[in-house]
Amino acid sequence: MDINDLRSLVTVLSLITFVGIWAWAWSRKNKQRFDEAAKLPFQGDD
Repeated sequence: MDINDLRSLVTVLSLITFVGIWAWAWSRKNKQRFDEAAKLPFQGDD
């Protein structure tokens, strides 16, 4: 295994990680939680 094989492996793993995070962030089961978190800065201290 030379350095180019290692670079290719790291690139593929990075792509898989990116796609996994993207799928998690856009999944429907997280929508309500993310919507609530998006409204936090606009809620008062009441």
